[in-house]
Amino acid sequence: MWINKQEIEQLSAAVKGYQNGYQDDIRDNKEGIWSILKNDIYSLVQSKDEQLAQTEAERDILAEYMADISHQLKTPITSMKIMMDLLEEAEPEKQQEFMQNIKFSLSKMEWLIGGLLKMAKLDAKAVEFTPKKINVSELVKGVMPSIEILLDINSQTIELENDVEICCDRRWTIEALTNIVKNAMEHSPKESVIRIDSGINPMYEWIAVTDSGDGMEKEQYAALFKRFEHSTNENGFGIGMPLALSIMKGQNGDIDVDFGGNGKGATFILKFLK
Repeated sequence: MWINKQEIEQLSAAVKGYQNGYQDDIRDNKEGIWSILKNDIYSLVQSKDEQLAQTEAERDILAEYMADISHQLKTPITSMKIMMDLLEEAEPEKQQEFMQNIKFSLSKMEWLIGGLLKMAKLDAKAVEFTPKKINVSELVKGVMPSIEILLDINSQTIELENDVEICCDRRWTIEALTNIVKNAMEHSPKESVIRIDSGINPMYEWIAVTDSGDGMEKEQYAALFKRFEHSTNENGFGIGMPLALSIMKGQNGDIDVDFGGNGKGATFILKFLK
């Protein structure tokens, strides 16, 4: 096969252009080794550009989350510094109070950092989900250790209405379900019931969590899954619901909301698409 000098120079110029960020399409539909070579070079460049774009996106995600962590940690760190300065000269009872507050702040900081780093991994698609068949009752059992104390304090109970077998990643789904249930508890009065239902239809498997509150205003929905924007708990950060959504999206799922009202609480539906 004869390849003239001009074609080689054109290919060389295109390769140099790729190195400088140009996106010329050198592919053609001709037959022969020369055309195959040009097509392979173009495919290699496109693959490299996609990998670079993914790396830059992951870097931007991590930078954003680190900025969020830094911003959210300023208040508890400042508070702990003040308490540490006052600790030595304080009365014994006050010292005990300061120590408890410091421990509580450290616990909040640990949870915040852990939650945000989990979200960063999920958004960067750096999590490998391992879906397996599991009964919803087993997922609820996995949620209980994180909410038992809160249930006892508020005299609330959890009721599971239907127990079906769904396909999901057990550990991550328990994380998402825990945050959804905690949200339902925050919006339910004391001595009330949080109901969990589940089912299967031709399109998806689902778990529904319904609180015993007065329902939810549609205006609240816009901020519901945005970090730091939706938390009725004074000790919360507003990342539980966004984390739950990231987990569901990572499993090719979603979260739907029935706003309730007229004597009916809000329902959050975790959907696992088939």
